[in-house]
Amino acid sequence: MDRVTVFTASYPLQAQIVCSRLQTAGFNASVEGEALALNTVGYVVIRVQVSAQEALEARNLIQACEENQS
Repeated sequence: MDRVTVFTASYPLQAQIVCSRLQTAGFNASVEGEALALNTVGYVVIRVQVSAQEALEARNLIQACEENQS
């Protein structure tokens, strides 16, 4: 199953929050690159990924959540 990045973060907590929101909504979401970020000094991109079939809906949910926070 192909995985697609739907969100990138600089901090593990930020990625985990987005991933949790997606999982609560029923998406098969995961965080990639978190271990590297916790063990590396400097800038690391942490990715939240879902299956390719879920990508559009996941991005829409993320966007809606960001708009509600504004």
